[in-house]
Amino acid sequence: MDFANKKMLVVGAGISGISAARVAKKLGAVVTLSDTKAEKDIKFDLEELRRLDIQVVTGRQETGLLDGVDIVLLSPVVPMRIPLVQEAQKRGIEVMSEVEMAGQLAEAPIYAVTGTNGKTTTVTLLGLLMKTLYAKVGVGGNIGTPLCDEVLRVGSEGCTVAEISSYQLEASVGFHPHIAAVLNVTPDHIVRHGSFEVYQQCKEKIFAHHTKQDYLVLNYDDAHTRSMAERAKSTICFFSRQEKLQEGAFLEEDCLVICWQGKKYRLCTVAELGIKGGHNVENALAAAAVAFLAGADPVKITAVLESFGGVEHRIELVTERNGVCYYNDSKATNTDSAIKALETFTGHIVLIAGGDDKLTDLTAFMKLVAERVDELVLVGNAAERFRTAALANGFLAAHIHEAGYSMEKAVGIAQAVARAPQIVLLSPACASFDMFDSYEDRGRVFKKLVMELQ
Repeated sequence: MDFANKKMLVVGAGISGISAARVAKKLGAVVTLSDTKAEKDIKFDLEELRRLDIQVVTGRQETGLLDGVDIVLLSPVVPMRIPLVQEAQKRGIEVMSEVEMAGQLAEAPIYAVTGTNGKTTTVTLLGLLMKTLYAKVGVGGNIGTPLCDEVLRVGSEGCTVAEISSYQLEASVGFHPHIAAVLNVTPDHIVRHGSFEVYQQCKEKIFAHHTKQDYLVLNYDDAHTRSMAERAKSTICFFSRQEKLQEGAFLEEDCLVICWQGKKYRLCTVAELGIKGGHNVENALAAAAVAFLAGADPVKITAVLESFGGVEHRIELVTERNGVCYYNDSKATNTDSAIKALETFTGHIVLIAGGDDKLTDLTAFMKLVAERVDELVLVGNAAERFRTAALANGFLAAHIHEAGYSMEKAVGIAQAVARAPQIVLLSPACASFDMFDSYEDRGRVFKKLVMELQ
């Protein structure tokens, strides 16, 4: 699309919205940025946008904002159901997401990853794998760097690896990555999307425009993900930790292998893999499959798999104090992700959990808490519901501690009750927005408090 002289309304003054506004202005569009928050409550400097001749409108969003507008671009946090967007659609105005814009601007292949859990680890690993194939690799999207910025930086010289969330896919229309991977789909973001079915439909937009010349990498072990093969026009490559597949990426005698077009490539053993835990075996298989289909050398893939040590905020060892190890798993913003963290350890866990409650079912999570957690420290607005669910699943009230809305108090309680060989694990199973700007902010505060412990 040619954005020159188009009138664009960007809704949402977040990282993606601000980036899209800048990019659109650079491409010759007339841009207005709107956010319902008061300017004092927006953490980014909007004066920079005004210096670029981008109009900034904060507070109540009147439908007059749409007058003469050609394109409405939504930040990921902005749902399609808001009145302004509904009015835009009634008027026949094109509505798109920042990743949709990035897809239109991209001159090099995009390799995209979505799923409920594991996206950031998989995308970070895939970025490193792609550097064995391309001199210039962008990594962006939901991982923290706007995708528009990365596709423009890469130009036509390499590729871009994209972490894509359901929020970003909700407003996508023609997004078309050459290779896409769906890691898993479990209940999450139901408050935003309204139902699990709609959430899954958003995820499936990542391959909606595929042809047989495109590849779709799917988790064979996840029934919801496996069934996507029935609706995709792509060439399918499954990955599995549990099954030995005829074709795809899987485990064979504890070794990661890829079988494709009659040839088998052995990569590394689970023990040699740089990231630990069963969920990370799945992430590694998915990333290796995408890289292989893109043309990466299996020998070079193996070297990266063995050297990659993981990402910040995902079961990240912070330090050891008096024989007790402290782990930051702030990225666990839902129960399924927190379950994977609990399964990584054999037990004797002091767990800090809670935060901005997503209101998903807690039964499976709390059953595992009852098995593996010695002490449970609860924070945030989910604390009372988590406490009730813990008790209902056999966890003893004497071992539940409440820290209100204070991470400092939670860390202090954890230090007071933890004794070696126990570990302290922050794995909230919740979003962060009742106490923090983001899960990254929450994780860094946790790490700072831990490092200050005597």
